Formats: sequence, structure tokens, C-alpha cells
Amino acid sequence: MPGDGARFPIAVLVSGSGTNLQAILDQVHGRGGIVVAGVASSKPSVKALERAEAAGVETAVFEAASYPDRTARDEAMGAWLRDRGAELLVLAGFMELLTTGFLEAFPGRVINVHPSLLPAFPGARPVEDQLAYGVKVSGVTVHFVDEGVDTGPIILQEPVRTSHLDGQEELLDRLHQAEHDLLPRAIRLIALGAVGFDADNPRVVRVDESILRDGEQP
Repeated sequence: MPGDGARFPIAVLVSGSGTNLQAILDQVHGRGGIVVAGVASSKPSVKALERAEAAGVETAVFEAASYPDRTARDEAMGAWLRDRGAELLVLAGFMELLTTGFLEAFPGRVINVHPSLLPAFPGARPVEDQLAYGVKVSGVTVHFVDEGVDTGPIILQEPVRTSHLDGQEELLDRLHQAEHDLLPRAIRLIALGAVGFDADNPRVVRVDESILRDGEQP
């Protein structure tokens, strides 16, 4: 991926309110060559689509019920994303699994944000599971997407302390705040070419965060 400040188009996949999309639009869209070139939603009439349209970003809906199967849906969505030249796909609250064929079409170019410190608490109910387990430290993970459920190589993580007084809404609020910082940060690092896989172990992601600490802000 380019790291020389060249135009770096990304696409964001959504399914709901789009608060992480808004963080991306506010923090990285139009900066340092990063451009949100398209927003694809698995559901119609969600708030995320309104956020994209308000920012002048092209949108499309790929509802599973509109296609004979998930493979056909993912093929159509993949073609739309390729037409927009997306160098990176960001899952921001996209609540559906992607097919192997879709991921193979964008190798090492799909990332996701998850509200736990993976590999702990993967899946669809991480916040509820963490509260039930009584964890003292929760957190947020940005990772590459593979064929498993939240099993892809980890790019960045941020811990979030919990309290026995926390309810689901209180913890969700703090996790969302961490997501809104960590996901745009990961996008900036990828756009700058500061993220790569270890040659000896593809599970290990090498990240040079000094490029941001030294004042390089796309």
C-alpha cells in the first residue's frame, strides 16, 4: 500500500448508525490523500447512509434478500467497490460475514474493529460476554479480516478499564470512544505504509507508530 502521500481511496462497509464511519469522515477523509470513495451498506435506510450522503460520499445498498445467495451479493458488492478504486475496505459496524471469494478479491485489504481485546471475546456479543465474565480490562482491537470470526491478524489494540458498576451502556460508550480513535489511526498508518506482515509469521503485523508520533498527520 502506498506510503508517499498519494491518493489513497478507501471504502467503508456499514450496517447501522455509522458512528465509526462518522469518526472516519471527521478524522481522515480528505486528509493526506485518504478519501472515502464509497460506503456500502447491508441494510437500507440506516443512519450511516445519511452520514455518508451528508459528506458527499457515494453510497449503495447490498441487502442479502435482494440476491439469490450471499456469494452473489458479495460479488456485486465487490464489483462496486472495485469500480470506486478502493485500496482498503473498512468494516465499521458491518454485521454480516463475508465470503471467501470476496476476501480473496481484496487480499490483506480488509480491516475490522471489534470491542474486545482479541483473541478474547470474539463473536456477536462481546460486551455482554465481558460483563458476564467480570473482566477488569476490556478494550478495542483493529484487525485484518480473514475467513474466521474475529480471528484475523491484529493491527492495533487499546485497553479500556471496566468497573463492577458498569452496565452495558456505560461500557459500550467507553468502547465506542476508543474505537473512534483507534480505527482512524489504523487507517492513517496503513495509508502511510507503516503496516506490514512479518515475513516469518503472517500472524504478526508490524506497525511503525513512530511515523505519527513524529508529527506525520495525514
